[in-house]
Amino acid sequence: MGQADQAPAPRARTRGKQPKSNPTPKAGRNLPAAVVVGLAMLLAVLGGLLFLPLAFVAIVTAFAVFGVWEIYRALEHNGTRMPIVPVMTGTVAMPFAAYFGGIESQLFALLLSAVAVLLWRSIESAAGSANSIFAGVFTLGWVPFFISFAALPLHAGGTTPLGLWPGGVAPIGAWEIAVMLLLVVSNDTFGYLVGASIGKHPMAPKISPKKSWEGFAGSAGGAMLIGVLAALFVLDKPWWVGVVLALGTVAAATAGDLGESMVKRELGVKDMSSILPGHGGVMDRLDSIVFASPVAFILYGLVAGA
Repeated sequence: MGQADQAPAPRARTRGKQPKSNPTPKAGRNLPAAVVVGLAMLLAVLGGLLFLPLAFVAIVTAFAVFGVWEIYRALEHNGTRMPIVPVMTGTVAMPFAAYFGGIESQLFALLLSAVAVLLWRSIESAAGSANSIFAGVFTLGWVPFFISFAALPLHAGGTTPLGLWPGGVAPIGAWEIAVMLLLVVSNDTFGYLVGASIGKHPMAPKISPKKSWEGFAGSAGGAMLIGVLAALFVLDKPWWVGVVLALGTVAAATAGDLGESMVKRELGVKDMSSILPGHGGVMDRLDSIVFASPVAFILYGLVAGA
């Protein structure tokens, strides 16, 4: 009997269900590691923000540098070489420009960085120059420019009477940034808990299949609760200010998350890197903050007289 005519060997019978290998949580995240790393980052950021603002700006810059480096590596793996020297120079310059010089200096730093990308690329080969220049300018706007809005409120100065601060006063900008970060954390936390528990209807199945409308509702509800408390007891504002800040932050953070997911799918990567256990890469944590920072800055300006 030839090999093609031989009957296949019978399968060995097994009792019960086959065990699943490498089980993963529904939301695809190592929750204990994510919580520990997230709390450590939050404490470091808030500590610098409330006690040494310049250190906070340095931390923001460091996160931006790591995020840009991850984008550079992902683009290079995909065949696009971003002009990293002028992009990194602009990444370091923009947060400090916002802190020391305000929004005019921030915009000027963005303009100079974009021109530097164009000039830097013009002295290299013409092959792939269009993609390279676009990637550089896009990255400058996406990460360092947007995240610099997190340092911008510290430039304005001023204090607000709060018992939480030694001497009874606190920097207004510091507390505004702290509330924005707290709302971003609330968005991620409540969205994860609700989405992992009852999430059944994907928001954008082709971009981020695990992000559900139920999770989005959980993000909005939880952030509004935190926002109202923060408005009353931290910002000394009416309760509705907290609702406005929460809804704006949730919308911006969700857009940032979906935007980064779209970029990752285009580049063919699951995470930008694995530097943060339970979170993936730095950009996987910054995606919400980079969009929430300018939106929060605008909203604070609109409700300043409330």
